[in-house]
Amino acid sequence: MQTTTLSFANMHNHGELLANILRARRQSFIVQNKWNLPEAMGMEFDQYDTPQSRWIAVHNELGEVLAGLRLTPTTARCGIYSYMIRDAQNGLLDSIPTDLLYDPAPVGEEVWEATRGFVAHDIPAHLRRRVHLNLVLEMQRTSRAEGIRRMIALLPSNWNRWSARCNLQMSDAGRTMNMGGIDYQAVWIDFAAQLN
Repeated sequence: MQTTTLSFANMHNHGELLANILRARRQSFIVQNKWNLPEAMGMEFDQYDTPQSRWIAVHNELGEVLAGLRLTPTTARCGIYSYMIRDAQNGLLDSIPTDLLYDPAPVGEEVWEATRGFVAHDIPAHLRRRVHLNLVLEMQRTSRAEGIRRMIALLPSNWNRWSARCNLQMSDAGRTMNMGGIDYQAVWIDFAAQLN
């Protein structure tokens, strides 16, 4: 099992891995969850998949993606869009309620957003915990490399069941809401301690 953080600067070193992440996202969000999202060539994507973002993958040596997520700086801008959680709060996205956060969405150099997180549906139960842990360890490595002190994430509302096991300091940032048949919640993930 391997982990990789991809960017537009390094994706040429990793063959099809970014495309495989987008294919795995399609399987997870469009096929499994039946969400109505943009897709092309068997890949799910949206307006936030830009050179400003990073993509984390847990994968095998063949490039098959077991889990992944996207990280976007809260300072990102692309046309009228910034980052998913902030744009939802500002009413730019119909699929996410505007009242998803308790406070105004943050904008700052040391705060990034984590979205489109998934674990492939066909991962056996005995491997899921290890896959989750590898995903979290790569998030921690990337936060150190990028100087990320905090992340705001949109996660399934069961996050508190596994956050302690993964040694993540997390707290709720908004209410629980049902989106596409799944309960989600905005949460804070604190990485400040590991940067000191």
